[in-house]
Amino acid sequence: MKTNLIPIDILLVEDNPGDARLAKEALKDSKLRNNLFIVDDGELAMKFLKKEAPYEDVPRPDLILLDLNLPKKDGKEVLKEIKTDEDLKRIPVVILTMSKSEEDIFKSYNLHANCFITKPIDFDQFIKVVQSIENFWLTIVKLPNGAK
Repeated sequence: MKTNLIPIDILLVEDNPGDARLAKEALKDSKLRNNLFIVDDGELAMKFLKKEAPYEDVPRPDLILLDLNLPKKDGKEVLKEIKTDEDLKRIPVVILTMSKSEEDIFKSYNLHANCFITKPIDFDQFIKVVQSIENFWLTIVKLPNGAK
């Protein structure tokens, strides 16, 4: 496992405060240093990614954890916008949702999601899932230079 001196920036797009809190707890106990940014709707996610007010000074995330069922702009719309934007499309997007719908899975991959994970209901399993996402995407996977 590589040593992580520079914190990893993670954008969590999640409208459920309980799930956001669980993800925050899971990442706080992580072996990797990370900065977690949380927005609770799809419009704010795009403002964050495009560094529009009030997010002009935020870093570009190394990883996006995206719920599908979001207010204002749903996760599929956000995913489509990310993956068709030349400046954003190389950021890994992990769909992390309660949905088990085959249609949602199919549409997410058609929109170039990097993976689709159904949130476990059990607390301990949820923590393990979030930690394994971070471990896989930020220590095992090799991303292109300049993706940031």
